[in-house]
Amino acid sequence: MKIKRALAAFALLCLPLSIGHAQAADIKVFSSTALKAVLDELGPQFEKATENKLVFTIGPAAALKSQIDQGAAFDVAILTGPLLDGLAAAGKIDPATRAAIARSGLGVSVRAGTAKPDVATAEALKRTLLNAKSIGFNGQGASRAGIEAMFVKLGIADDLKSKITLLQTSAPVAVANGDVELALSPISEVVAVSGAEVAGPVPAEYQSYLVLSAAVSAATKNADAAKSLIKFLTAPSAAPVLKTKGMEPG
Repeated sequence: MKIKRALAAFALLCLPLSIGHAQAADIKVFSSTALKAVLDELGPQFEKATENKLVFTIGPAAALKSQIDQGAAFDVAILTGPLLDGLAAAGKIDPATRAAIARSGLGVSVRAGTAKPDVATAEALKRTLLNAKSIGFNGQGASRAGIEAMFVKLGIADDLKSKITLLQTSAPVAVANGDVELALSPISEVVAVSGAEVAGPVPAEYQSYLVLSAAVSAATKNADAAKSLIKFLTAPSAAPVLKTKGMEPG
């Protein structure tokens, strides 16, 4: 009798674990490259806390939206506001689940170990850009418009045309590989790349911010798990991680 009671008690203790495991889901996350460093740290914490598994597709926001437009399956999209607006209009996301995640300012990066140019003031930034042999930024990235507007505001857009490379990959990756001398991108992208270092943020009067928001797919079969990820990323406990990765809460 005692053995039967012990076995019954053991079965009751194991029941919640069995249910949790059965409810665990694979959550497909399409996210802008700018949030990669944050997801690299917070993702495993979320998986440990929930037993769900995150499957990431990371890339330029516009490229990810194009994949979704073409029918790619996802559970959570973390993109810029205008791109989420387009997905909402197309019925691809549930607008009620939308939430601001984080934002990152524009910065200049160089290859690790090289001298960091002065970009602290408008004149210093202008001189640094004009003296650079090559300048790269992602041609599909959401920050491109802000970068090109900065060139115009500085009055050097025409002077820089021959130096600019529109990249297909992350700008900090290109500078780390030696493909370009200077890279322009959200600062959070630099943090995620070994071999690249931030020279400095763009001065305030020329600064532009990449703001990322998340939403759940209208077609997801894992709505609760997807919503829980967004809640996790927007919780106060995520703020210190965002800060260390060059971002701030959205």
